[in-house]
Amino acid sequence: MIQHTLSTIIAVVMMLFMTSASHALTYQKTDSLRVVELLKKGRQQPDTENLVMYYATQLKGLPYVGKTLEVNPKEELAVNLRELDCTTLVENVVALTLTTRQGSTSFADFCQNLTKLRYRNGQLDGYASRNHYFSEWIESNGKQGFTTEITGNENDSRGAYYPFVEAQTLDITYMSKHSDSYPMLKGDAQALQLIKANEQRLCGRTVRYIPRRLLGRSRQELTCVRDGDILAIVTKKAGLDVSHLGFAVWGRDGKLHLLNASQIHKKVVLEPMTLEEYMKKHPTQLGVRVIRVKNEK
Repeated sequence: MIQHTLSTIIAVVMMLFMTSASHALTYQKTDSLRVVELLKKGRQQPDTENLVMYYATQLKGLPYVGKTLEVNPKEELAVNLRELDCTTLVENVVALTLTTRQGSTSFADFCQNLTKLRYRNGQLDGYASRNHYFSEWIESNGKQGFTTEITGNENDSRGAYYPFVEAQTLDITYMSKHSDSYPMLKGDAQALQLIKANEQRLCGRTVRYIPRRLLGRSRQELTCVRDGDILAIVTKKAGLDVSHLGFAVWGRDGKLHLLNASQIHKKVVLEPMTLEEYMKKHPTQLGVRVIRVKNEK
């Protein structure tokens, strides 16, 4: 009886959400139940709890599955708490964090936050409105006040912007040059043009990152990086800005590690190797950009 009542409430709430948001939603019942369960547990955490770390840890062990958003012929908000890739891990954790801070345990509120995070300026308006490149994601969520990018101090006594001593000039063209790899771009000339226009808007910007050679430094030397910060791995792969995402975790060894949805381990895992060791195994990875969820402990 209780289960039936809960299901009815969720169905009504989601109908109201879809009506107000004027777009469709893709999810399974287990996803909505899991979100509500997590949010209720999150509400019980002390005020001192780092919610990003709490929720990221709660999702450890879930299987890695790529392209979990590419499930519909037209863009819909896809919610999937059964399997994750590196981007959806980050988005779900941040959406759970924001919803808990709002004092809510509602699946509808979670979906609204996920929409704001996933789409440019928080508005779902077709496939091209999704923050496909993480530089878009950083920009959009910075404008909305959800996150801030850490870039160091120009006048740092250890050197300008230390440890963000390297810069990348964005040259983003990957999606438009490989449009056949994206099913929702095939045959949609308008969407492709919007993707190209957004790529051109981002190209030429300069962003700062911590180079791989500095990532083995101690916590005392890398005080700018905190547990739960989003680490966006900068790549030299042509046409891309970022190749992988995860959360910063300072290990018992005093070194940075990556909590991520791992294609190697086939699940969400805290990487046993240090971040420096991990990146040495991936020659195209140059370093990390650091993005912090605002007001996190």
